[in-house]
Amino acid sequence: MHLPDVFAPNCPTRQMLDRIGDKWTVLVVQVLDEGPMRFNGLKRRIGGVSQKMLAQTLKALERDGLVSRHVFPTTPVTVEYALTPLGRTLVGALTPLIAWSEGKIGEVETARAAFDAREPAGWA
Repeated sequence: MHLPDVFAPNCPTRQMLDRIGDKWTVLVVQVLDEGPMRFNGLKRRIGGVSQKMLAQTLKALERDGLVSRHVFPTTPVTVEYALTPLGRTLVGALTPLIAWSEGKIGEVETARAAFDAREPAGWA
């Protein structure tokens, strides 16, 4: 077996970068860091996520071992999602990124406005 190399085209670490680079993944992981939550609670807490995207994100995170899904035998069935120990390690990596994003968004918006002011529409 070869060591992981994110720059190699077939390295599975690229799939993980895609997963953790997805905004819905980042938001779901951060919300679940607050504690286990049911689907509708997650949907209410994460503004703008569709039911389909949330379901797909949770399923992918569960497949990757980052989120657990616990079904309670109630009527109707209750399902709760929680971070796994592996998922908790991801929180440690994402928290500084979120803090950076929140702290630097003003500078980014200023840079965008300056760029847009000097570039003609459809510059690409």
